Amino acid sequence: MKATKYTNTTLGTIESTSNRVDNDNLTGEKSQEREKHLVELLRESETFQEFSNSFSSVTGLPLTLRPATYWNLPLHRVKNEGPFCKAVAESPHGCSACLQMQEDLESAAQDTAACKECPFGLIDSAVPVKIEGRTIAFLQTGQVAIKPVQKVNLKRAQEILAKKGIQLDISNLEDAYLQTRYVEPERYQSMISLLKFMADHLSSISNQLAIRQNNAEPVFISRARKYIEENITEELPLSRVAKAVHTSSFYFCKMFKKVTGLNFTHYVSRVRVEKAKTLLQNPNLRISEIAFDVGFQSLTHFNRVFRNITGVSPTEYRRTEL
Repeated sequence: MKATKYTNTTLGTIESTSNRVDNDNLTGEKSQEREKHLVELLRESETFQEFSNSFSSVTGLPLTLRPATYWNLPLHRVKNEGPFCKAVAESPHGCSACLQMQEDLESAAQDTAACKECPFGLIDSAVPVKIEGRTIAFLQTGQVAIKPVQKVNLKRAQEILAKKGIQLDISNLEDAYLQTRYVEPERYQSMISLLKFMADHLSSISNQLAIRQNNAEPVFISRARKYIEENITEELPLSRVAKAVHTSSFYFCKMFKKVTGLNFTHYVSRVRVEKAKTLLQNPNLRISEIAFDVGFQSLTHFNRVFRNITGVSPTEYRRTEL
């Protein structure tokens, strides 16, 4: 999962969008729209397309990457959609029941992978994709049974829905229901583990893109980026970097945020965290050593910043990478 492959067009488009996302400044609908755009670009990337095709071919299950705020049925009309779920989704009452399940699933999956069972005994699963500890999207699969389906389940589900005021005619859906894919629980859990790896990878891509250079940026911003990378182990106040690229602190601060979409301190923290992520893959280095090697003045500060940006602690990150 560590190898990343992009087309130049896709990378440039995602990068120019990601560089404009500033969590300190963007709020409400404007922030949500930019995050949705970023998710859409990630979904179109060669990395995700290759993974999605491989996952669907090997497992036979549907897969989608969808924004965190999404009010439709995410797996409807997706490749490998289950015939029974497709039929139910196209029924107004069935759609209502499915949407309630999706809302419950999204709520449960804000921090970690979650699974929910619908009244028909079928499972949907969602794995969060995070940027700076904030969930912006979900990798979602499902429409699968982890215990053999039986006709009696249909009658039981119909009774459950009726109690909720949902009248759903499923008398003609028995054959479609019995075609539902069955997967042993252990194997299904392995599939979800794959999605966790991919979600982490997509999160990493987004964080890296946020600190990459924009080709159209002013020369002094490019020099500032290089200066930061070369001196990342030292204290880097804004005044020092501004002086190194021969601009006033006021002008540098204003232009740096305008061009990168990040305030100076936040950008430096991102660079340090990305360097730390690389060092954490070396089991011979202590986390305290890494913290100071990437320029943090205390282990506590390092742990807090690392979690804010990645969503996990350095120890948790190392555990998933080794």
